[in-house]
Amino acid sequence: MPGLLPGRERGSTCSLSRPIRARIDLAALRHNYGVARRHAGSARIWAVIKANAYGHGQWQVARALQDLADGFALLEVETAVALREAGFVQPILLLEGFFAPGDVPALVHHDLTTVVHSPEQLAMLEAAVERPERVYVKLNTGMNRLGFRPAQLAAVLERLRRLGTREVTLMTHFAEADGGRGIEAQLDCFSVLAGEAGLPVSLANSAALLRYPETRGDWVRPGIMLYGSSPFADVPASHLDLRPVMHLESRLIGIQTLAAGERVGYGGLFQAEHPMRIGIVACGYADGYPRHAPTGTPIAVAGSPSRVLGRVSMDMLMCDLSGIEAARVGSPVTLWGMGEGGTVEVDRVAAAAGTISYELFCALAPRVPVRWD
Repeated sequence: MPGLLPGRERGSTCSLSRPIRARIDLAALRHNYGVARRHAGSARIWAVIKANAYGHGQWQVARALQDLADGFALLEVETAVALREAGFVQPILLLEGFFAPGDVPALVHHDLTTVVHSPEQLAMLEAAVERPERVYVKLNTGMNRLGFRPAQLAAVLERLRRLGTREVTLMTHFAEADGGRGIEAQLDCFSVLAGEAGLPVSLANSAALLRYPETRGDWVRPGIMLYGSSPFADVPASHLDLRPVMHLESRLIGIQTLAAGERVGYGGLFQAEHPMRIGIVACGYADGYPRHAPTGTPIAVAGSPSRVLGRVSMDMLMCDLSGIEAARVGSPVTLWGMGEGGTVEVDRVAAAAGTISYELFCALAPRVPVRWD
């Protein structure tokens, strides 16, 4: 298959004979970046490419956005250094900062922007011979993961001033920009601190960027929206003008005809109420499909909507072929995204499985061949 890169980035082998495939639509990625650009106004954009670009291929995604993104945000110092050595000149932000004193020289040498979220990181900077010029100070305004408490900010800024840090930006992360409680309490807390400090700010993730224009600040940090998924449980991605980027496809490798009362798969979780045809799909939890996806999880076969039946196995799953007369062994199947089998929104699959699209994307297994278009 032209353009096929079989698991190269994930450092493993994968089968080219088994029919499961993932296709990454880089044109859709660039379109989604344009949606973020429209929402960002005058703010600059950190394109978040952590976790292997949410399972989409960090290098391919970075290259596709190289002439668009104002900067890239990720986690590992090693990956940031590799981007620099590959010729990426945009600012690069380390979202969790650095993890050891030995990382600090790389920050300086490769002109990386680091988050500082703890006294331990500050102490490592103070002990270093050379220090990075640009620092993001992360404030804990209610998420209660990483970050300094508001009462610590003045002392943190003073310590950075003594270190000669040239550029300081304040950042926080919203716990419920996608939920009912919203951002008001966190934003109020942050706004007071930012107003007193008079420094640039970065607040908005995908949900905040799409829903709360008051959070644009100086830099925004879209992640999941770049990959074509909605950050909101009640708003489809298509309503946000987002296009799917990852398309997971396979084929039927078997067909069974069940009599009324017969059961399907491990544990016999699905029982046929009447005679019916079912299809066996070359896709299972070892490919990254959620094992806990229940009967009724959407799937598409031979251009028609269908549903998963019974328990997902390691290498295969079962689906309902009722009313899909065209289905044969070899018929195309779409697990999520768009393909020959039909269209299935990844957010619907995630909701049925009791998870989120982020997890489905990141769980794509190394054995699944990936093609970047």
